Amino acid sequence: MAATAATATSMIGATKDPKVQILGYGFRGLRSAGSIPIGRSARVSPVPSSSSSVITAVATPEAKRSKVELIKEKSNFLRYPLNEELVSEAPNINENATQLIKFHGSYQQYNREERHTRSYSFMLRTKNPCGKVPNKLYLAMDDLADEFGIGTLRLTTRQTFQLHGVLKKNLKTVMSTIIRNMGSTLGACGDLNRNVLAPAAPYTKKEYVFAQETAENIASLLTPQSGAYYDLWVDGEKIMSAEPPEVVEARNDNSHGTNFPDSPEPIYGTQYLPRKFKIAVTVPTDNSVDILTNDIGVVVVSDSDGEPQGFNIYVGGGMGRTHRVNTTFPRLGEPLGYVPKEDILYAIKAIVVTQRDNGRRDDRRYSRMKYLISEWGIDKFRSVVEQYYGKKFEAFRELPEWEFKSYLGWHEQENDTLFCGVHVDNGRIGGTKKKTLREIIEKYNLSVRITPNQNLILCDIHQSLREPITTALDQAGLLQPSYVDPLNLTAMACPAFPLCPLAITEAERGIPHMLKRVRAVFDKIGIKDSESVVIRVTGCPNGCARPYMAELGFVGDGPNSYQIWLGGTPNQTTLAECFMNKVKIQALEKVLEPLFYNWKVERQQGESFGQFTNRIGFDKLKEVVDKWDVQVETPSPV
Repeated sequence: MAATAATATSMIGATKDPKVQILGYGFRGLRSAGSIPIGRSARVSPVPSSSSSVITAVATPEAKRSKVELIKEKSNFLRYPLNEELVSEAPNINENATQLIKFHGSYQQYNREERHTRSYSFMLRTKNPCGKVPNKLYLAMDDLADEFGIGTLRLTTRQTFQLHGVLKKNLKTVMSTIIRNMGSTLGACGDLNRNVLAPAAPYTKKEYVFAQETAENIASLLTPQSGAYYDLWVDGEKIMSAEPPEVVEARNDNSHGTNFPDSPEPIYGTQYLPRKFKIAVTVPTDNSVDILTNDIGVVVVSDSDGEPQGFNIYVGGGMGRTHRVNTTFPRLGEPLGYVPKEDILYAIKAIVVTQRDNGRRDDRRYSRMKYLISEWGIDKFRSVVEQYYGKKFEAFRELPEWEFKSYLGWHEQENDTLFCGVHVDNGRIGGTKKKTLREIIEKYNLSVRITPNQNLILCDIHQSLREPITTALDQAGLLQPSYVDPLNLTAMACPAFPLCPLAITEAERGIPHMLKRVRAVFDKIGIKDSESVVIRVTGCPNGCARPYMAELGFVGDGPNSYQIWLGGTPNQTTLAECFMNKVKIQALEKVLEPLFYNWKVERQQGESFGQFTNRIGFDKLKEVVDKWDVQVETPSPV
């Protein structure tokens, strides 16, 4: 997809936009990567205008670029026409502004259950690297949910808050409040790096601290730099903490042609990335972050004394797909190589830039980096990245087996302090639970962390507070994990109806009853209360709750209808496969009962449900389901 300098020139010269004029090249031609050309883009600067922008020619000709690409290009670095739409009298914003506000951390939504009208509102998503939430920010988010939202907070699968139901007239107030209380929504959505995951546990072990610091540095490195965010929401005041010097140095370094010189966005340019981009950092064995589902997975590698030395890097994971389009698919990350610890920001930047310059911009279904790697193969991809990195990757270091860690319940933190992982069904905090959490966090001045499994960790708790906090949580229904059904502890669902515009069927509202029905099947066939399977539900195939890693995944494919995916494993290292299509919600037991019964009677010692389905194979399992003749009564909804 690389463009020649001549091509870039002809593309710019052909522009009909009177608001732009050619000032020359930001990059001087091409740099060869063996047989793989890497494009360098021409840079065009604007005549000042509310709608003007610095336009960067990209590898894909304008006629073939998607509509979103053209919107980004003409937005003056994410400003226009959002700046004009925000001050209009209308309760909504136009299509172009709707695309741009995503980069600022918001989606326009409406209640899909209303008929003959559209009541517009906005969902805001914060950006919290490692899931870290200062006390001040938590209390502010709690207040904002009541005053400007729908009265609930939602914890996401990427360690962030979502605030639903904000009206357009209140957007600036809400955004500025978040910013002024040590928070941000910048880059929580849109075609750029999203929130960077890391284990949420507030351990002081060297490798955990190093993983979290690295995640924060990566998040800072890849944060948009143009200032549009602060222009729109706090009138140009930049309220931000100082960046570590190594982050600034890595961002500004252009020794291997990664940057757009003199651009407000040195890494992203005017086009940003082809699609969303996800990164996670963790330590060996700790797969609380679903490491293989990310565009980039980073793993700390330490020496025998526990001193971090460098990082293994995985690339090419991603969950989204499109129903009935077999050329779209979920994919696991694969090993790229190892880098010493001082090089990690440069290696990450090289990978991002490779995707920036070569990812598809014509069809957004194929714009994630996983498709680029699938097309090229890992060897070619590595070769191109190495040109931007300026070095060869070292051999991937051997790692131990992954384990899923939830960090629920009480744990030693350091010295005389504890942390407490609180299970929150589907990440939705409301009612008495919300009130109690607010009281505990405010009274004891606690910081919190959000986990990638939609739960909350209360940090820095003195030993003497364990009993009163446990009592308060129990009384609010926030039970210790030993009192929660194991099915609920690992289950996840996306919000889906009524607000998500992509939802095909229920997820968050439907999963409580679905879990009860699974437990009822377990009871009927004699599976113990202590046993569980990893269940995830999404209302569409985009996979926000990562259903393609579940032992039992439900993916909405029609009204009250789901695909059933089987074969993920409890440690989230195996990709599930589609077992059945168009299973009506009323008929779940007809599929689940024979599957679980056969697991019970035919499993090997310690074999999980996902391992069992992989070993037996789908052909035999479908035969089992087809021949199952036991009369099944569908439980009535609770």
